[in-house]
Amino acid sequence: MKLPEAFISRTKALLGDEWADFEQALQGKSPVSIRLNPDKTAHFCRDGCRTDSLEKVPWASGAYYLPERPVFTLDPLFHAGCYYVQEASSMYLEQVVKKWISSPSKVLDLCAAPGGKSTQLSAVLPEKSLLVANEVIRSRAGILSENLIKWGNPHTIVTNSDPSVFGKITGFFDLILADVPCSGEGMFRKDPGSIEEWSLANVRLCAERQRRIISDCWPALKPDGLLIYSTCTYNREENEENLDWICRELGAKIVEEPRRFLPHKSKGEGFFIAGLRKNFSSCSSRNATKTSSGISPGTKAIAQMRSAFLSTIEKAWEKDEFAFFSENNTLSAIPSIHQKEYLFLKSKLKTVSAGITLGELKGKDWIPAHALAMSSRLPQSVFPEWELDKNTALTYLRKEALTNLPDELPPGYVLVTYQKQPLGFIKNVGNRGNNLYPQEWRIRMSR
Repeated sequence: MKLPEAFISRTKALLGDEWADFEQALQGKSPVSIRLNPDKTAHFCRDGCRTDSLEKVPWASGAYYLPERPVFTLDPLFHAGCYYVQEASSMYLEQVVKKWISSPSKVLDLCAAPGGKSTQLSAVLPEKSLLVANEVIRSRAGILSENLIKWGNPHTIVTNSDPSVFGKITGFFDLILADVPCSGEGMFRKDPGSIEEWSLANVRLCAERQRRIISDCWPALKPDGLLIYSTCTYNREENEENLDWICRELGAKIVEEPRRFLPHKSKGEGFFIAGLRKNFSSCSSRNATKTSSGISPGTKAIAQMRSAFLSTIEKAWEKDEFAFFSENNTLSAIPSIHQKEYLFLKSKLKTVSAGITLGELKGKDWIPAHALAMSSRLPQSVFPEWELDKNTALTYLRKEALTNLPDELPPGYVLVTYQKQPLGFIKNVGNRGNNLYPQEWRIRMSR
């Protein structure tokens, strides 16, 4: 690994006597780590690999190092949302959140794609918190939505809006996570290609962009709210100097002292994280934005779409646990406690997905959505189930037609599972199972 001379001189000045150990660590192998989904599985991470034989990531719940990197694409449990492949250092987010957030909160993950920190927030935030996961780039917002749908927590909204749009939602969020785009110095070992993209000019450009992002979203944070600022880079311009700027220009106060992860000191890649409190004195005198009705629930369309098994789903949920909304013949369920917030945010932001998409009305046929299969709130025994072996599961995930269905399987919609974990739906039409797996999510890798 050949490092840029400017990076070497700057990082030597930062690390001093630790430079030799740091440089040696960069020549080593990048560790592989995963984090289990507490709502889906707690005893395995992948086929043939039990967690009791794995080294734990010490600062994150349900997180483990793997001895080698498997082909995750060919593991059905990965597609079922049973675990997320996340860089270990970045999982320290859990420690900061648990220290400062103890009651249900409205949380924004501002630069969220592909979804590692969003899925972690979903797992560690207090119950009934609302998570808004945003990504400004449309294609990456789709990937973010896919990963959060697989994770299955209904208390989540995925948006595709610029940070400046959030600045118009005054005083809405209790916590904003800004894992800002950076020069990526901390990824040199994991992604050697990032070395070629590094330059002093790019460091300065990133630092300026980071300040603009924080300035744009700052009004959306409540007075006394918490901003968690993080990067995957080492330099002071994008880290400590930006923290100083936030305190000086926006009136924040550092409450969680900065922590820099270095590959020669911890088993992970480069990462920087700190927490800042928004002071009352720095806030506008305007009140926090009030929620509004936004869109109509579409009760007529909902009535048309309430088939026998949808009624069964509703009965399995707690009374008034969800509010139902329809748009373009698609029915969704939003946790009732977030109904007003959802309507308000939908009127202000570009929404990609929210809550649980239940299904779509096509003609007179109500087709269950893949998000319903992935949801942690899918009641048991609503649909007949077919447990697949690994080869058949991969056939399903390639969106190929399934044949040789069990004779006892009833016609209609069937939930297919692997190791008792839902993978999605098929429609049993007798001689085959029509595959309802999302076309854009299908596996393209050969076995």
